[in-house]
Amino acid sequence: MTQAPAPSPTRRRRHDREIISLAVPAFGALVAEPLFVMVDSAIVGHLGTAQLAGLAVAAALLTTAVSVFVFLAYATTAAVARRVGAGDRASAIQQGMDGIWLALLLGTCVVAVVLPAAPLIVDVLGASDTAAPYATTYLRISSLGIPAMLVVMAATGVLRGLQDTRTPLYVALGGFTANAVLNAGLVYGAGFGIAGSAWGTVIAQVSMAAAYLVVVVRGARQYGASLRPEAAGIRASAQAGVPLLVRTLSLRAVLMIATAVAARLGDTEIAAHQVVLSLWSLMAFALDAIAIAGQAIIGRYLGAGDSEGARQACRRMVQWGITSGIALGTLIVLARPLFVPLFTGDQAVQDTLFPALLVVALSQPIAGVVFVLDGVLMGAGDGPYLAWAMIVTLAVFAPAALLVPALGGGLTALWWAMTLMMAVRMATLWLRTRSGKWVVTGATR
Repeated sequence: MTQAPAPSPTRRRRHDREIISLAVPAFGALVAEPLFVMVDSAIVGHLGTAQLAGLAVAAALLTTAVSVFVFLAYATTAAVARRVGAGDRASAIQQGMDGIWLALLLGTCVVAVVLPAAPLIVDVLGASDTAAPYATTYLRISSLGIPAMLVVMAATGVLRGLQDTRTPLYVALGGFTANAVLNAGLVYGAGFGIAGSAWGTVIAQVSMAAAYLVVVVRGARQYGASLRPEAAGIRASAQAGVPLLVRTLSLRAVLMIATAVAARLGDTEIAAHQVVLSLWSLMAFALDAIAIAGQAIIGRYLGAGDSEGARQACRRMVQWGITSGIALGTLIVLARPLFVPLFTGDQAVQDTLFPALLVVALSQPIAGVVFVLDGVLMGAGDGPYLAWAMIVTLAVFAPAALLVPALGGGLTALWWAMTLMMAVRMATLWLRTRSGKWVVTGATR
């Protein structure tokens, strides 16, 4: 951790209020997002097994494609927050608009690739002959919503940078509700089948993007920011995003390797791994909410030239991360007998699950520190370091995970390897924050 004197009780309470006011709505918005896929699955599942299998393939592709561009939210949050801290809201919103224009550009490029290549992509993923037509239909239609999805990411980053996480929560809840209503109406009411589910999701996504744009454009007019794209600003957004893209791809590689190893361990292990990974991801949403607060708060402090405030905020958020991790780990242990039967009634899978969940529970305090420091360094615009740190983490994790089946280990051993991965991330992030090299003040880094 950065060397910083302990903040006064008054300042500590102020940090706590800032973290809570930003993290709680952010958590709600994060949880609302995966509910889109859950609603689609529930509705399409009643059409038949082939349709549900097709949705599973297409949804996995779409989720991966969109998650790769999450840097649009992260980089925009940091850039906007710095300018807010410097007292230049017009420049902050202008930078946000450039991020939105970049999102539109990237989204259009992705659609141009996916539309003609959808059948080939579905085939590469190994969809069966009966599921492939449904996967192709859903993928082609849903890909039309990718530009809107990326705009939502960038605009979310703008509002987070402006210290507003409530509006994203309201938009996410509205989008979830619209998606559920549209899917039910188009799939069953209009009889469009899986295509109706895809169109319902696209309409909901476009509506969310429109809602965000109304808010951002209103702010631009209020502070006199230009709505026109600026090449320099778009280029700056892209440059800030490249290291975060590398970080995200490395993290996705970790998760893919873990799933591939679990699959090699056997059907029982891969089934149990899917449950553990789902719960691990749910815990990540809670911790990521604190990280999002960290991005916005740290960026604002550094933009205002308050390096001491940034250090003290970082220290307080680490305490929040550890405490939250302990609470989540305890919850996992105590609630295991209650929630595990909800996922599976197979005793063999349950027996495989329990020890792996204990490992996940023990690792939650580590995860709390990792998520917080990740958010702090993102807020500081320290993307290049985050990229290298994640590459190092991948280099350590990959051989450890691949040795699990070779040495006769099971799912619990694999999750110890995942814990090693988180420990390496914590070490690299801790060293960086302790060095103080991330503390660069000013409206730009």
